[in-house]
Amino acid sequence: MSSIEQQLQPRRQRLDNYLQGCLTALPFADSHLAAVMRYGLLLGGKRIRPLLLYLVGDLFALPVALLDAPAAAVECLHAYSLLHDDLPAMDNSPLRRGQPTAHVQFGEAQAILAGDALQTLAFLLLTQATPALLTPATQLRMLQELAQTSSGLCYGQSLDLQADNQPLDTTALAQIHHYKTALLIRCAIRLAALAAKRPGEESLPLLDRYAQALGLAFQLQDDLLDVTGTTAQLGKPPGSDQRCGKSSYLQLGIDATQERLRQLHHEAFAALSLLPYDTTALEAFTHYLINRND
Repeated sequence: MSSIEQQLQPRRQRLDNYLQGCLTALPFADSHLAAVMRYGLLLGGKRIRPLLLYLVGDLFALPVALLDAPAAAVECLHAYSLLHDDLPAMDNSPLRRGQPTAHVQFGEAQAILAGDALQTLAFLLLTQATPALLTPATQLRMLQELAQTSSGLCYGQSLDLQADNQPLDTTALAQIHHYKTALLIRCAIRLAALAAKRPGEESLPLLDRYAQALGLAFQLQDDLLDVTGTTAQLGKPPGSDQRCGKSSYLQLGIDATQERLRQLHHEAFAALSLLPYDTTALEAFTHYLINRND
């Protein structure tokens, strides 16, 4: 575990405890559906998007309690997208995080329903935050951001499916990966900025530049790991994307992918360097994400 991962471990545990409490509070908490939701939401995962949200909140010295509901909402939306992406009608993935995917473990219908329930839970969590933490006006802005991101994720998956086994240029690849990957990363960062109100909104242009570069870099590293990683590292068989004919920057070659990754790394750090805040922890986490091996 890297030093930044160790530093963020208390936040990760805090979020997991919060998510567990959200599931326990469901009116059907003891049901089979809740068990599938728990499987998709709490069985592993690095919590990258909520951790980015917490770190951006730290830039503005926001109380961590103010960030819990938005962080949980982002992770619920992420879990929903994975449950649906893994389905036989989509990517037909047998493994996720080293475990059988939800449709393998519980059946396709239950996986669909659990994904639907996690998507709506994301919105519910934002509406339940107390006014003392998030004002109604801020909640509305956050809900709009989450809704736009949710529809964008669907659009990205649609583009990805249409692109199977098709040669794509860099513009088409960037569009797919913007919607499938960068958009949710940007959402997490924007939710923290919105919670900070005026100073956060003033920083949105730079944070958007950072989020876009990080989101695409994160996807490129995923593409590289798909051909260089192991099942133990990835939690799924290596080469899965290539065997399924998924769109990937690797169509342009490993060298070109690595060069683009270096460019995006520089762009992300350049945006952070212009922010009038201490971005040391955010820089360390960014470096870890772009250079990770799992």
